[in-house]
Amino acid sequence: MDAAESSAGWLRLTLVPGVGGESQRKLLKAFGLPEAIFTAGRSALGDVIGDRTARLLLDTDNRAAVDRALAWANGTNQHLVCLADPEYPQALLQIPDPPTLLYVRGRLSLLNQPALAVVGSRNPTPQGRGNAERFAAAFAEAGLGVVSGLALGIDAAAHRGALNATGNTIAFIGTGIDRIYPAANQQLAFDIAARGAIASEFPLATPPAAANFPRRNRLISGISRGVLVVEATTESGSLITARLAAEQGREVFAIPGSIHSPQSRGCHRLIKQGAKLAEAVADVIEEIGWASAPADRPASATADAAEAGSLLLAMGFDPCSLDELTQRSGLTADAVSVILLHLELDGQVACLPGGHYQRISQA
Repeated sequence: MDAAESSAGWLRLTLVPGVGGESQRKLLKAFGLPEAIFTAGRSALGDVIGDRTARLLLDTDNRAAVDRALAWANGTNQHLVCLADPEYPQALLQIPDPPTLLYVRGRLSLLNQPALAVVGSRNPTPQGRGNAERFAAAFAEAGLGVVSGLALGIDAAAHRGALNATGNTIAFIGTGIDRIYPAANQQLAFDIAARGAIASEFPLATPPAAANFPRRNRLISGISRGVLVVEATTESGSLITARLAAEQGREVFAIPGSIHSPQSRGCHRLIKQGAKLAEAVADVIEEIGWASAPADRPASATADAAEAGSLLLAMGFDPCSLDELTQRSGLTADAVSVILLHLELDGQVACLPGGHYQRISQA
């Protein structure tokens, strides 16, 4: 059996309305690969998933949908990844309800790279947006993939931060992979597909239904070693992702904020419930045992030691802004930002509210 025939079987199994993931996994456990399922016979299938579901499986003609998906997978850098594939994200096999099939556009290798999720409010404060971008860039520079959901606000900032660093970012979406939602993130989606990866368990052309987004959240947390919530109200969907992460045995982190800000209350609730408080990048990567990862940074992204030392001297030990550091050091703002990123990753500098930085170590 060639790859197209194998993919057709998996598509036929997953593109039957009314036959969900639980039934699919029962069938795979009982009969093996999809071709064995469809030759097992109505009675044998009924014994596993019930007569009504067995009838749906055998009587639904979904050949047109299968052909569309196969044609999509023939596109450049577009992939179908099933449970039996070696490229399937192994971390998702650890969760109770892994998707039977994933539609992926972009770099398949990212699906099995150690990753952290960064999620939060769709209406963040400027500081929250900056924190998401800065933390995500640092995680990417440390050799971790950055996972989020392509939503407005914190999600988009996290993806951009990773793209500005290594490009290692994965967006799990709540629509068919041929749909971009929200439309305002169209260019961001193109950039992620070109340098990172976009993944969906939903069939092609699936619209943005409200129920899809909490469902995809289990994949954001499941593929990650931990979830960082940057800003969230007490009603935020990010708290669903955090709860799922805890249930899946992943670490949960939250950045604290002002007691007067509604966008901080969700994070404060998580911290009260046992989430780890994250004030700096090092708080997160050390907790997940990834402190040695910066050795994997590309040489081009490594801050020059002499420039880093000069910047620390210019900083002193009082809080100062990026503009002040640029003036004192004589470096460009871009160069200062890169050096600060590595100094924070090394635990020598902390980012303070209001976009200020402060030296915290004489190392």
